[in-house]
Amino acid sequence: MEERRRELPELITDRLVLRAPRESDVDAIFAACQDEEIQRWTVVPVPYRREDAEYFVRTLAPEGLADGSEFVWCVVERGTGRLVGTQAVVRFAADPNTASVGWWTASEQRGRGYTVEAARAVARWALTDLGLRRLQWLAYVGNDGSRAVAERVGYRYEGTLRSYADQRGVFRDSWVASLLPSDLD
Repeated sequence: MEERRRELPELITDRLVLRAPRESDVDAIFAACQDEEIQRWTVVPVPYRREDAEYFVRTLAPEGLADGSEFVWCVVERGTGRLVGTQAVVRFAADPNTASVGWWTASEQRGRGYTVEAARAVARWALTDLGLRRLQWLAYVGNDGSRAVAERVGYRYEGTLRSYADQRGVFRDSWVASLLPSDLD
């Protein structure tokens, strides 16, 4: 029996296109992930090498999509195709009807509302088309930018988890919030 190949849906908003990472994105991802803020608030490798961007595009994103555990988009500006950042939905192994979300935004693209716009599109897709019952946003305490995005999207703050999330071998306190299908506009 032939296994059906999964395809990541392209999500289009007023100003953005969210699509699967491509080989042509490697240089832009590599450049964006040199940013100290992305390294500070995410789990990208430090130092971030070109090989890490290649692995992200060629292996991590396709394998997660193939087994249905992770859905990763490159977010680009409509018209210009310039990389804005990434968005991801990662299913929980213990409960595949729930997932965590994550994003990063290239430094030169911050402050334009792009991440909120993309995160809304991803949340709507995950809670309706994918049929998830819960999306969870998690960020290290102090990541005020990510928290502002989550709040603008409609995630409801649930608290602080002490010594919770691993970042390169160090467990950090983390904020958690959720979004349910009933929370959508």
